[in-house]
Amino acid sequence: MTETTLDQRFSHPDAKAAAWAETARVLEDAQLSWICTVRADGRPHLTPLVAVWLDDTLYFSTGEGEQKAVNLRGNPHVLLLTGCSRWDEGLDVVAEGDDGQWQFGVRDGRFEHQGGGQSLVFAVRPAKILAFAKGQFGQTRHRLA
Repeated sequence: MTETTLDQRFSHPDAKAAAWAETARVLEDAQLSWICTVRADGRPHLTPLVAVWLDDTLYFSTGEGEQKAVNLRGNPHVLLLTGCSRWDEGLDVVAEGDDGQWQFGVRDGRFEHQGGGQSLVFAVRPAKILAFAKGQFGQTRHRLA
């Protein structure tokens, strides 16, 4: 169950809340997302990656030594962002949550590559998802139950 509300403070007076189905479709169809994590010294780290939306959870993979993996070991709070780069149309989506690690049976919590390399797999079940409509601007908040 999803609770959807339009934040009138940041929305055009005639704006309508973005439907959950539309917001979920943006997450499902995204070819590229951006992940924002926090370094040990508090500075943000933002980088593009491929994420998969499945069963109200975002999944992504990264190398054990990559900065986002290092950051997530110290601070599980994460933002995943996707959308389009247009000002006058489209829907941008921000998923906010904590890294919950991979929930499936994977060898030692990693995907194994044929060449012997390993990747960590992360699962983020967002507590809050924001959808930013453009054109007739609106800010919608979805809370997943």
